Amino acid sequence: MGATDGFLDGTHYRVSGAGAPVILIHGVGADLEMWEPVAARLAPTHRVVRYDMLGHGASAKPPGPYRLDDFVGQLEGFADGIGIDRFTLVGFSMGGLVAQGFALAQRGRIDRLVLLNTVFDRSAAERAAIAARVREIAEGGYAASIAPALERWFTPAFRTRRPDVVAAMRRRMESNDSAAYAAAYDVFATADRDLAPAIGRIAAPTIVVTGAEDQRSTPSMARAMAERLPRAHLHIVPGQRHMTPLEVPDVVAAVISDAMASWTTIAAQ
Repeated sequence: MGATDGFLDGTHYRVSGAGAPVILIHGVGADLEMWEPVAARLAPTHRVVRYDMLGHGASAKPPGPYRLDDFVGQLEGFADGIGIDRFTLVGFSMGGLVAQGFALAQRGRIDRLVLLNTVFDRSAAERAAIAARVREIAEGGYAASIAPALERWFTPAFRTRRPDVVAAMRRRMESNDSAAYAAAYDVFATADRDLAPAIGRIAAPTIVVTGAEDQRSTPSMARAMAERLPRAHLHIVPGQRHMTPLEVPDVVAAVISDAMASWTTIAAQ
């Protein structure tokens, strides 16, 4: 079944497939295109919805500063607008922070929650390091940050094997509105601080996933997050860094499908 693009109150979105609905939220600096390999695997049995976050892709880019509540409100209005009441919610990286915020604000709407490569409760040193990156980006250092980010996100083997995928992500990053990116990145840099003490109130069954070699959304963060959530399983993907939806879409799609099909059959890893 083919995909259909649309716009709703400034949000660019894409829908494909039919069945139980799942909404996918991308990471900071990316857009809905990053979900295509995963969506292609889910669409035969699910209604797959992905959208560009505020300030990203073809969605509206109002002037900052932004708050996490702005992104949560965007998702709430969007889900209402396309008529999806209950759904599985999947958030990648910053999208995982938005997903947590939504799950706290709209507890009755989430059937399953999947948090992919999502930061949690950064240490003082980690917080100082990302605050420095926020300042660099705000002072015009965004372009210089792209190449190091791509090296952190993709494994060396994948960069060699699929330079086309890496190049597409580079083009996406280079085309971002720098002011909107800076405003969104500030949310990404700070939202985990406020979410950490609250996630124990998330009632939805949750899968926490990250790469064993993810340098920012680390396995230790994922373990701590899974321990804090009341109904969580942990899945660490061997040999992977940050971009699991692009490097191992089969694994990511299987995790999502299994979570939607039968919570009790998912084995913690």
